[in-house]
Amino acid sequence: MSKRDYYEVLGIENNASKDEIKKAYRKLSKKYHPDINKEADAAEKFKEVKEAYEVLSDDQKRSHYDQFGHTDPNQGFGNGDFGGFGGFEDIFSTFFGGGSTRRRDPNAPRQGADLQYTMALEFEEAVFGKETVIEIPREETCDTCNGTGAKPGTKPETCSYCHGSGQLNTEQNTPFGKIVNRRVCNHCNGTGKMIKDKCRTCSGTGKVKKRRKINVKIPAGVDDGQQLRVSGQGEPGINGGPAGDLYVVFHVKEHEFFERDGDDIYCEIPITFSQAALGDEIEVPTLHGKVKLKVPAGTQTGTKFRLRGKGVPNVRGYGVGDQHILVKIVTPTKLTEKQKQLLREFSEISGSIPDEHNESFFDKMKRAFKGE
Repeated sequence: MSKRDYYEVLGIENNASKDEIKKAYRKLSKKYHPDINKEADAAEKFKEVKEAYEVLSDDQKRSHYDQFGHTDPNQGFGNGDFGGFGGFEDIFSTFFGGGSTRRRDPNAPRQGADLQYTMALEFEEAVFGKETVIEIPREETCDTCNGTGAKPGTKPETCSYCHGSGQLNTEQNTPFGKIVNRRVCNHCNGTGKMIKDKCRTCSGTGKVKKRRKINVKIPAGVDDGQQLRVSGQGEPGINGGPAGDLYVVFHVKEHEFFERDGDDIYCEIPITFSQAALGDEIEVPTLHGKVKLKVPAGTQTGTKFRLRGKGVPNVRGYGVGDQHILVKIVTPTKLTEKQKQLLREFSEISGSIPDEHNESFFDKMKRAFKGE
């Protein structure tokens, strides 16, 4: 298959300036770079763009190309330099900050992994908080070898294959220059160290599994699904790095009587027909203890009352929520003969009072219960 014209490859005119050539190259090399573009032909297009730029950015090579095209036998591609960009690795570094070629020191300190623990809480425990002790399985530094993985009295040696870098480089010469492929050293697994005499306790890993007891202080007001971060109680760090964190996720059980919405508590209180009609002072349960609630005469079923400050403490310390009470009038299912007689009299009285008296339903009921 014949090669495309280099100017066509870069999408420029044959009289384009060096700045225009460089601008076109940067745009297309970024578009087709195989680390960014996952299309099947991206790598080939990237090579094509690279080859075109390499020729057109060099005055001498461009002059030869303009005279002889692709058939010029003296037209070479040198050692694969990118005309000031420094090769395959540097082009990625120029455009993307060196993300794929930046090597991490295998012996540098790194933070340990985070852990997660799910804790079930009773409704009241979530409201008021508590202190408790939990036991979690986690990896810890081996006491026998102090985390080196080597038998006591010995120490790890620098890997002779990667010379401590943790990576192996494979160079490949191509018509377009030298390409360096990097992979994790399979001899030291990327650590850069070799352990000849392994610690018998941890088998050379430097870590052992243990169950650790941790004191946890649960703040008042936590809700279902919220989590608490316990700093430094995760997996131990690597190469002397800091430990990870422990995240305690709360699962709050439902209450048989109360319901929670944010910092507010809701409940339903049954009252009798006579309490609603005549009014009463009733005792209401709250999370903070029993309190007195005055039910005014003539209260309808579904009426709502609010008890300020009887809800849930805000987990961030912003006050306390309220308790909302919904009263529900309960119709009796079993009546004594006297109760039935009184209700019959009430019914008769209700129907015999002229409308102009303008008595309410509950006024009539009061009179009936009082025997008037």
